[in-house]
Amino acid sequence: MVNAGIVPPYRYKGSEFRLGSPLFYRSAAVFSRWEAMLEEIIKSIAADVFQQNDWGEPAQYIPELAAVDPQQFAISVCLADGKVISAGSPTKPFSIQSISKVFALVAALGRVGNQLWSRVGREPSGTSFDSVVLLERENGRPRNPFINAGAIVTTDALLCGRQPKLALAEILGLVRQMSGSDSIYINDAVAASEQKTGSRNKALAYYLKSHENLSNEPDLTLGTYFHQCAIEMTTEQLAMAGRSLAGLDGAPKVISQKHVRRVNALMMTCGHYNGSGDFAFRVGLPGKSGVGGGLLIIAPNVASVAIWSPGLNHYGNSYAGTRAAEMLSRATNWSVF
Repeated sequence: MVNAGIVPPYRYKGSEFRLGSPLFYRSAAVFSRWEAMLEEIIKSIAADVFQQNDWGEPAQYIPELAAVDPQQFAISVCLADGKVISAGSPTKPFSIQSISKVFALVAALGRVGNQLWSRVGREPSGTSFDSVVLLERENGRPRNPFINAGAIVTTDALLCGRQPKLALAEILGLVRQMSGSDSIYINDAVAASEQKTGSRNKALAYYLKSHENLSNEPDLTLGTYFHQCAIEMTTEQLAMAGRSLAGLDGAPKVISQKHVRRVNALMMTCGHYNGSGDFAFRVGLPGKSGVGGGLLIIAPNVASVAIWSPGLNHYGNSYAGTRAAEMLSRATNWSVF
């Protein structure tokens, strides 16, 4: 069991286990030994999580998500050789919600490139993900592509006057390509639930439109956005999908190295809304959360990590997932700092 102080007795301090160490790649024996140790770490983290009393609370403002049992957990780690190590319920699909913003951003950068940054900023917001305060103050230009207003603009850029089904097909196709799985789908019931209760997002869209930062009709952009957020994946699929951002061998070449650095930088500074600084402090890795309880975490050149537990903390990020990410980072010494 990982001890209560979240400093496991098996934290490996040898240079071969550190992020970016050349020995990590040169020795097959070291890599094999490291994989075996990592399996034990992940099992211990899962065991520790299942002993906790506080799981947080699922997102209450989306009825389909509010009904999910919060006492669930899954973790998957995809390594440089393509092997995925998991614990918990890694084959159970969940709604990725705002993690989809990472894939939409990758698609938008591929379609419109740096033109996107004339419409969306690259700074942390310091506010909740659906806040309208900064949008009003800064003339309709969202702080970053990972808050809702910025993600709506990103989705609008992907539409480019096309029918929503074509933009959704592009995003879903990209997710399937990055994960190597054709079984990923959009949960229409979740999308409908979000459309029914998404008044704040509608307000954001119309405010963006009033500042001429929405090219398509708000309802078209929002419909695409809600369906994009309703993509369902397992942690195994999500960990595989992060390979391209982690720079792992054999990962699909869907994004340039320049854009990989930019996306990871934004995940580090903005990936957890007003809890991004806390996540960077505790985990020290680029990551993106979703209110479905998922986390996508990147250990550059080493691993892609996906964690899911639907109960949320006060920031709207997975309670158990964030705790597990901190335990994993400390046990492996993967922090980029």
